[in-house]
Amino acid sequence: MTDWKPESLRILTWNIERGLQFPKVLDFLRTVPTDLVLLQEVDLSARRTRHRDVAADLAHALGLNYAWGMEFQELSEGSPAVPAYQGMATLSRWPISKSRVIRFRRQSTFWQPRWYVPKLPAFQRRLGGRIALVAEANIRGRKVVTYNLHLESRGDDTLRLQQLNEVLGDCRTYDDRPLFVVAGDFNLDASRGDAAGALRAAGFYDAVGLPGRPTTPPHGLPKHARAIDWIFVSGILNFSGRVHNDIQASDHYPVSATRVQP
Repeated sequence: MTDWKPESLRILTWNIERGLQFPKVLDFLRTVPTDLVLLQEVDLSARRTRHRDVAADLAHALGLNYAWGMEFQELSEGSPAVPAYQGMATLSRWPISKSRVIRFRRQSTFWQPRWYVPKLPAFQRRLGGRIALVAEANIRGRKVVTYNLHLESRGDDTLRLQQLNEVLGDCRTYDDRPLFVVAGDFNLDASRGDAAGALRAAGFYDAVGLPGRPTTPPHGLPKHARAIDWIFVSGILNFSGRVHNDIQASDHYPVSATRVQP
């Protein structure tokens, strides 16, 4: 199975900012041909997104299979009768055979509720912690394992690297040599430093191939534009990537990578 050569493989990752601009998110996803879509910050039953099941609504509208994993319970967005959650969603053109959540052992305590912090939306009090959503699909006879990441925003790169290393360690538990996709909101520049070194050592390469390109809007100041959203793939495959910086539907841009024939 190591000589598997699909005609194409189209991957997209996007932090959709809870799905606050749901119609724009859906319109964009309808226009871009994709096989695997890894979404971060995906609401379920939250007031701010009109109590939508954002993942299910997107998957149904696009005709895709999906898996969703809970990252946080949003204490200011639900009610005792109907709690609200934020999580990750992986959408696939192929059936998803298995899915699970890695809840990182090392977490920031920033989001925890405290008696002196009001339970108001501005303070984002939450229960839970950062995760990777793992999903498996069989694509033309080859197992593909996706790791949909949202590394911690409230912490330093040391914490984020520890969380990334948990994912890379999980990859090593597979002995059947699947194709791995590690993608999402890394909250760091994974094209350099220790994160880049860890990914290279684990056999991953940058499928987008545009190091240093901003994946967040500048918000008026160029220094605020950051390269923090990534797609890494294992093995030796040829990909061509793009940052869709003309799409204004979130506080992140969609990032895509498509396998091209050599």
